[in-house]
Amino acid sequence: MKRTLLLNPPSFRDFDGGAGSRYQATREVTSFWYPTWLCYPAGMIPNSRVVDAPPEELSVAQVAALAPDFELAVLFTTSASFRHDLKTVTDLKEKNPHLQVGLVGPQVSVLPRESLEAGPQVDFVARREFDHTVLEVAQGRPLKDILGLSYRHNGRILHNPDRPYLEDLDALPFVTDIYHRDLKMERYQIPYLRYPYVSFYTGRGCPARCVYCLWPQTFTGRRYRVRSVANVAAEVRRALELFPQAAEIFFDDDTFTADGHRAQELSQELGKLKFMWSTTARVTTSYATLKAMKEGGLRLVVVGFETGDPQVLKNIHKGATLEVARRFMRWCRELGVQVHGAFMVGLPGETRQSIEASIRFACELDPDTIQVSLATPYPGTEFYEFCREKGYLQDDSLVNGATGWQQCVVDYPGLAAQEIFQAVPRFYRRFYFRPRYMARALGVMMRDREERRRLLREGRQFLSFMFRRRQACEPEAGPPSGTRSP
Repeated sequence: MKRTLLLNPPSFRDFDGGAGSRYQATREVTSFWYPTWLCYPAGMIPNSRVVDAPPEELSVAQVAALAPDFELAVLFTTSASFRHDLKTVTDLKEKNPHLQVGLVGPQVSVLPRESLEAGPQVDFVARREFDHTVLEVAQGRPLKDILGLSYRHNGRILHNPDRPYLEDLDALPFVTDIYHRDLKMERYQIPYLRYPYVSFYTGRGCPARCVYCLWPQTFTGRRYRVRSVANVAAEVRRALELFPQAAEIFFDDDTFTADGHRAQELSQELGKLKFMWSTTARVTTSYATLKAMKEGGLRLVVVGFETGDPQVLKNIHKGATLEVARRFMRWCRELGVQVHGAFMVGLPGETRQSIEASIRFACELDPDTIQVSLATPYPGTEFYEFCREKGYLQDDSLVNGATGWQQCVVDYPGLAAQEIFQAVPRFYRRFYFRPRYMARALGVMMRDREERRRLLREGRQFLSFMFRRRQACEPEAGPPSGTRSP
């Protein structure tokens, strides 16, 4: 078995590339997610080590210094960080010319040939779910016999057949054991979660048809495959044993409530363990499921409202309506479930009027907290193909190479990329600087010491973000560039 380094590589300051499809860029509030995907093969490979460079604030030079201790290095890369990650591969190989290096993640799953052509220093890429692909490389199996692998051979790039999606998720190791072995939980924080937190998956994939969502379209598939209730409960008990200081557990499935019956069954079992947890949900979740989750210890759900424009909702195949979203919020208030609402600007069909409708809708729904993202057309998604075919892609660089800030790369007729970019801080200001929100936040801080600490920390970072975003927008003052005729 090869000595294996599983690396979430260093990148821009505050870059949380380990966040999967959510925000592969520097964000308004510092967030660090566990490198869960890398921890699965790490749990199967003896003498492996997971290094998560962003939260540990490791430089490329510090990471490269580890190379002589290993025979195999596997780096998780994203479309946003790919170029920077190739530089890390180069430095690793300079320190250890015999090191075998591979890349994993949605970027290389969608563009295996292009990724290998752009990075001749890379030996292979593992496409889609890579748990057993990486394990077999570490075992020294011939590359030609490993499913899901693209690699170099005699100057040619070869692609083995895809590896089927993993069905027996219970057979995977507990990632919480690897967290405890290799990571420091106090380095991980998400603004809307209690600190410190632990997160892992109870299932993979999502049956929703949203055109923009990266992972189901490129990586995990559009079928929700789940772990057994007993297996999830066993890892929860293990996590509580390993991390008694954990304030809560976050179940980071693409959509935890995709199978309502299973969510209810799991919640009933979780309730017996007497701990606080949060997770993801869709606005189409039933009242019975929400009620069972609350009774099982649920504190908060992360929900994608996305937009307040009914036509944009149809364009993105969200499978929901504004009225369904309103009903969902009524149910959450009735049950005492907190809501972190996710919105996006720049989706297909976006206009100045639809952005304004989204801002008004967010204020009407009044969730506990929100996040506002720039809609990003990742390669491999229907959104990307739509923008490419229509000629709406104005740039293929998803982040500013100097700062790591996410850039708007879509330019619609009558709505320029810069206008979409500037809508993000405007959205935040309109939502958070309302008397209603500020009064509620003050009341929460007075009642709950932990919430007071969390909100004050988040508030300081948010105000810093607003200042930096204003600086970023100032050079673009005047008529927006790239505006198309209606």
